[in-house]
Amino acid sequence: MSVPEGVDAKTFQTVQRCICDALELDPEEVTYDARLLDDLGAESLDLLDVVFRLERAFGIQIPRGGLEARAKDVDGEPGEVDGRLTAAGARRLLEVMPEVPPNEIREGMKTSELARSFRVGTFYNVVTALVAQKAS
Repeated sequence: MSVPEGVDAKTFQTVQRCICDALELDPEEVTYDARLLDDLGAESLDLLDVVFRLERAFGIQIPRGGLEARAKDVDGEPGEVDGRLTAAGARRLLEVMPEVPPNEIREGMKTSELARSFRVGTFYNVVTALVAQKAS
């Protein structure tokens, strides 16, 4: 299994295993760049199962809607208006989700569509940040 440079292989394997177990997939299907909904066939309830498994495996609490919340207010500017990302909100999400190609998150995008951009790497990055936060 190859992981991008800077990705901890042990942490990635645990994230990968949680996703494999939740979606009944083989590890070779669950790559860092794979989109959970479009590439791996997950449904919204499956995302909750993945989150639950990650929380148990790493002893963390993943806030529901945490990524969307980061786009709500960006340096005093609204990140979302009427359920759609503003330019500031799209910029912020691209900062906190570097694993997502820039063309997938854009101004005017419905926040309800954000989950379509979630990748295995998104969950890896969330887990890594929360584990580091817990340790400090």
